[in-house]
Amino acid sequence: MTKPNTTFELSIRDVEIIEHALRAKAGRRGLAIAQGETSPELKREMHEIQDVLGRIHQQKNYYAKFKNGQTYVSG
Repeated sequence: MTKPNTTFELSIRDVEIIEHALRAKAGRRGLAIAQGETSPELKREMHEIQDVLGRIHQQKNYYAKFKNGQTYVSG
């Protein structure tokens, strides 16, 4: 029996595309909820999307440049 791949090699751009797609889907689901859709499946899916987006956010390293040109890396 085969085992699932637990190691992925994604570029920063790949993660950005995934994050953008999830945010768009969350926006559509949020709109449906705002318009009165209350199915448990929709709420569960919205929770899953928010959870994945949260995990992506927690794993990011943010970069910035100080005025003196030195790079700051958070995380």
